[in-house]
Amino acid sequence: MSPSCSAPTSRSDPLAEQTPDDETRQWAVTAARAADSKQASDVVVLEVAEVLALCGWFVIASAGNERLVKAICDEVEQQVHLAGGPKPKRIEGLPDRQWVLMDYGDVVVHVFQQEQRDFYDLERLWADVPRLDWSEPAA
Repeated sequence: MSPSCSAPTSRSDPLAEQTPDDETRQWAVTAARAADSKQASDVVVLEVAEVLALCGWFVIASAGNERLVKAICDEVEQQVHLAGGPKPKRIEGLPDRQWVLMDYGDVVVHVFQQEQRDFYDLERLWADVPRLDWSEPAA
């Protein structure tokens, strides 16, 4: 076999394999963990990149009341920023605190009160996309 047919050596280097997708995945995990730390329930991370051109990741979480929705959103924003992530491009729904959408570009965080989450049922709409086990420690 000629040298040009061999696998590139950079593939075995973990640092060489880091991509922008790895970074955005980590922001999604950070957002999920931040929501969980503020007692969000049913936190889910969905990899939507293959079926949705707008972003790569959805983080979905529930809160029991309006104050908790706000606390979760504040914690997500703070922790993503501390992890080196961007500030949200926009936040929608914060005044009503029924369904807050935090748009980070490649990551979109949805924080629902349970009744709205049950009604819109985003997990059912995106049932065919992979779920990320965000609770696992980073490798």
